[in-house]
Amino acid sequence: MTTSRPQGEQPRRRAPAGAAVLREDVTEAIRAAVFGELASVGYARMSIEGIARRAGVGKTAVYRRWRSKLHLVLDLVSAIAVQGLPAPDTGSLEGDLRLLYEVTSRALRHPVASQIIPDLQAEAARNPEIAEALQKALREGQHGVASGIVRAAVERGEIRSGADEDLALDLVSGPLYWRSVVVRADLPKGYLGRLAEVTAAGLRAL
Repeated sequence: MTTSRPQGEQPRRRAPAGAAVLREDVTEAIRAAVFGELASVGYARMSIEGIARRAGVGKTAVYRRWRSKLHLVLDLVSAIAVQGLPAPDTGSLEGDLRLLYEVTSRALRHPVASQIIPDLQAEAARNPEIAEALQKALREGQHGVASGIVRAAVERGEIRSGADEDLALDLVSGPLYWRSVVVRADLPKGYLGRLAEVTAAGLRAL
């Protein structure tokens, strides 16, 4: 016997099941596993099998979300770019720079970050897609915050209007990145405060 449906009533949709449902906790476990694998074996030796094993899931769970390890890493890098860094708002150029350097320094000192970033940089030299993703992450992350600091300083009259913005961003972002990621040297006591002071003086001279 067929039950009639009242006129105008839409058929009730069944909730998606099986492959249509991507559990967020599994997705986050896979993302965490990718960071662990990158830090442990590097991009070149990283595999979907290793990621799945570390996450405690089957390979199918990974492939439902990303079709290759390249796309997985690109997704993670893009997500980091979107999250970005907190925008300092201390009321002064030197204070904003000091806060930015403190936050950035803590992030770069993290054991996982200190291993992953150089590895992805090396891979970027061979892979244009990773290179583009890293550049985008830097532009939307560190450079995005640096641009905000420079604009706020211009509005407060601490930096002259019309200063070379690209050079200003290089001054803000370059030294700490060089010391922490390229040279990988420890920061002496008082270094971040002195760096903020000197960088602010350089920005005022533009």
